[in-house]
Amino acid sequence: MSGAVRGPLPDRKEAEVRRMLTGAHPPVPADLAARAANRGHRLLRRRRLLRLALCAVLLAAAVAAGMWVAARWPTPPSPPAPLGSWGLAPR
Repeated sequence: MSGAVRGPLPDRKEAEVRRMLTGAHPPVPADLAARAANRGHRLLRRRRLLRLALCAVLLAAAVAAGMWVAARWPTPPSPPAPLGSWGLAPR
């Protein structure tokens, strides 16, 4: 081993990026920002609509489950009325 201290080896990816940045930049379409904004708005609208539909389905499922439980719930038998309150007390 030699006694010379070396620095870290040059990173190949970093050198490639530096080479790309120093060169000429590719042409960008003039309406690129507008197209990107339109696509973003479309994605937001689609997500919002999907979220609204999901909430509606969950609400409908909760209402249906509540109605099913209410229909299946056994009604307790009504307690017999005391006979003395109607004047029909046994003699």
